[in-house]
Amino acid sequence: MTLATQLDSESLMLALRQRWLSAFTQLNDGEDWPPGCRMRTEGMMEALLLLQPDSRGRQITAMDECYREAFGSRLDEAFGKDWQLFYPFPQIPAMMRRAPVYPSTSD
Repeated sequence: MTLATQLDSESLMLALRQRWLSAFTQLNDGEDWPPGCRMRTEGMMEALLLLQPDSRGRQITAMDECYREAFGSRLDEAFGKDWQLFYPFPQIPAMMRRAPVYPSTSD
């Protein structure tokens, strides 16, 4: 790997960390994370994998750290130990909180 590729990869990882933390914080605050932002971030994850084919595990670990910082729990605690089967790389397990639902009738 050239020095330029290494620097680009480090910049990309830093940008990903910022996006993951921002997204998870927004979701924890009850806000939405627009699908376009999610898809661009997942594209960045794929781009980093192309630059560094061995970066998948590092990305998952870093995303887990950002999730933990925002939610106070790990991804496997929130989504189960096999969460990566339901959200295969580069999908980001990020959901809005369920809206409270109140019955409109007594039925």
